[in-house]
Amino acid sequence: MIVVVGIGADGMPGLAEASRAELRRATVIYGSKRQLDLLDDTVAAPRREWPSPMLPALQTLLDGHAEDIHVVASGDPLLHGIGGTLIRLHGHDRVRVLPHVSSVTLACARMGWNVHDTEVISLVTAQPHTAVRRGGQAIVLSHNRSTPRALAMELGRSRRGESEFTVLEQLGGPAERRRDGTARQWANDPPFDVDDLNVIAVRYLPDERGIPLRDGDFLHDGQITKHGIRAVTLAALAPRPGQRLWDVGAGSGSVAVEWCRSWPGCTAVAFERNRERRKNIAMNAGLLGADVDVRGEAPAAFEGAGPPSAIFIGGGLTQAGLLDACLDHLPAGSRLVANAVTAESEAVLAQSYSRYGGDLQRFQHYQAEPLGGFTGWRPQMPITQWTMTK
Repeated sequence: MIVVVGIGADGMPGLAEASRAELRRATVIYGSKRQLDLLDDTVAAPRREWPSPMLPALQTLLDGHAEDIHVVASGDPLLHGIGGTLIRLHGHDRVRVLPHVSSVTLACARMGWNVHDTEVISLVTAQPHTAVRRGGQAIVLSHNRSTPRALAMELGRSRRGESEFTVLEQLGGPAERRRDGTARQWANDPPFDVDDLNVIAVRYLPDERGIPLRDGDFLHDGQITKHGIRAVTLAALAPRPGQRLWDVGAGSGSVAVEWCRSWPGCTAVAFERNRERRKNIAMNAGLLGADVDVRGEAPAAFEGAGPPSAIFIGGGLTQAGLLDACLDHLPAGSRLVANAVTAESEAVLAQSYSRYGGDLQRFQHYQAEPLGGFTGWRPQMPITQWTMTK
């Protein structure tokens, strides 16, 4: 059995008696140097620091051990922590977790925020731009002392420089410190002595959550799935929290970005052969807080992209073998949605519908425009959409 004990910056005095008893009976304890240093002399077991890389050590943690293995981890080990990783690797019946109060709970208490009203974002391994939002509030878990300024700079680039920005260091410990400001202030004149152990409380300003993304919010060269069609495409893709989209022939990446913003933890891989469009996708993802991995032409760039929960094909349907390659990589029970504009690509979808079933629809969008002193309707290019579940 692996016993994971959460510990705070206040060390042993802050632990419940059950957690202290577990550590006192341990025969070996694993953890980072900072966490192991929090243990006092009542814990007699040998202490072993995690090696780098850590994953191989986690995979073999139980090998050759007849007795329980103890692990110390920061705060609540099941909140973006090692507890979830160990359960995934070894199964819930071989891992027991004794949580401590989390840094998120402490941060919300310091800010006077309800936890259920607050998004939790981890930048421990993710890029800073993935923590950009159009409103609301979040507790952002930092990688190290450089994270606050990196996030502040991203907020400035995305026109969120006036966001309220509080850095909370050594939460719950004797050296706890709070510094308030705006993202702009942290970007332009950050303190030099930020502690590695910090979290960031952000209230995003201006708050534009009620304003949907417009086509003009994206950098593009005309190759973009426009607003109305994006809406029906996202409805057909039906994203769920934590799922991954492959956006094939991504153009501006608008569908990938909207997918990432739909639910917490959603990510996307954008495949695009045009170099300038790839640059636009990366810029759009950065400005709009989307976790998008930008890659080259499909299907050559599929290797190593990670299994998709859904695939959207927005371009390249007439490329020989592309649709078949997408279907080959689509896991059973997952959805594929393809949009076509040209007669040739429509023919591909019609053949696929006949072969695989699913749903085949055509959408016609009209835009109101001035006509003399009156208003008339100008039709946009019709879109044919095929949706199927493997």
